Amino acid sequence: MSTRKISSDVTLGKNVKINDFVNLYGCEIGDNTKIGTFVEIQKGSRIGKNCKISSHTFVCEGVHIRDEVFVGHGVTFINDPYPRATTPNGQLQSEDDWECIPTIVERGASIGSNVTVLSGITVGENAIVGAGSVVTRDVPPNTVVAGNPAKIFRKLSGKE
Repeated sequence: MSTRKISSDVTLGKNVKINDFVNLYGCEIGDNTKIGTFVEIQKGSRIGKNCKISSHTFVCEGVHIRDEVFVGHGVTFINDPYPRATTPNGQLQSEDDWECIPTIVERGASIGSNVTVLSGITVGENAIVGAGSVVTRDVPPNTVVAGNPAKIFRKLSGKE
């Protein structure tokens, strides 16, 4: 019995390491990336090269993670600012009833454990998001943000 569900429409780069209890479908994963246990990566998502996606993380449709990004344990990305189960007439929503709002994590960024990143956000190059934060607006490059909502804690000098 396989503990990994990797659909035939997944594109895997070279030397990708995938742990058990992972669900991948319709996504792209770059060379030398490591996917931790209990991770789901949905269709239309792209993970770059040399990334680490830690356990219990959810990467939903429309998330684009560039190269050399660290994603901590239990991180959740969101792609719909106004999620609903049903349409105004009470029918269960389908893919035609909502708009996927993309999220981008730029090269070299680090996202701490148990962070929630709302839809439409860009986490800038080499930025650091502190553990437990809720990211509600764009994170500038080379900054550390933390809190709920995440606020700029300090600028990085580039030597970190």
